[in-house]
Amino acid sequence: MAFTMEQYRESARAIQSRLGGFVPRVAMILGSGLGELGDEVETPIFVDYRDIPHFRASTAPGHRGRLVFGALEGQNVAVMQGRMHHYEGYSYEEVTYAVRVLRLLGCETLIVTNAAGCVNTDWSAGDLMLITDHIKMFSESPLRGENLPEFGVRFPDASRLYTPRLRQLARERAAELSIPLREGVYFYCYGPQYETPAEIRAVRALGGDAVGMSTAPEVIVAGHCGMEVLGITLLSNMAAGILDQPLTEEEVLRAGETAREKFSALIRACLRKM
Repeated sequence: MAFTMEQYRESARAIQSRLGGFVPRVAMILGSGLGELGDEVETPIFVDYRDIPHFRASTAPGHRGRLVFGALEGQNVAVMQGRMHHYEGYSYEEVTYAVRVLRLLGCETLIVTNAAGCVNTDWSAGDLMLITDHIKMFSESPLRGENLPEFGVRFPDASRLYTPRLRQLARERAAELSIPLREGVYFYCYGPQYETPAEIRAVRALGGDAVGMSTAPEVIVAGHCGMEVLGITLLSNMAAGILDQPLTEEEVLRAGETAREKFSALIRACLRKM
């Protein structure tokens, strides 16, 4: 589905009418089991996705399907409690629609999180990983179709999608908090089935350290429209074939609950220094 510039603006106007002059500067997309950080926003304004023209519903477990606007660690934030996924039946343009709307509302930075399978066998489930880059080669781009020059150029550079200064900021804050922070490459697969053991071996051979079903599309669109990006992954489980056990969505949600405190502390510390 192709959206027009007017549709993006219509969505932004509908949200602005609820904000009373509030302008968000940092957008946050919170993944499976990690959405509770949105409940910590001060003086919150809640906007359900279903109340925004052209938005889609978020149906994945652990995704509450609303925007939260307010203050967090001195920053004006817009928090997405839940995201849209390609596996839900949405086009990539629908998956990334909210990012462009948040850009129109004033967001200059995107903090994106996810829960993902750990491919790197030197690491453990429960670790946090700073995303240094991603691999998304086997599905179409969210920028496919007519380019909207109001957002960016036809052929955008993708060599620095994960902003170096924000990655350094995260390293420093994690060290201050004594939170171990892995660094690696996120490999995007569109699901909804978990990967096969053979696919995980291929991901490892291609250079992936973690594998998941989100993030890369949103980051591509954020980079296209000039946003800085910080990406952090919760390694919620060891990927298929590494351990002799099946993968379940309950395991992912439990990992999010267990990691909530250190995840929240790291994101908050990064916000304070932005």
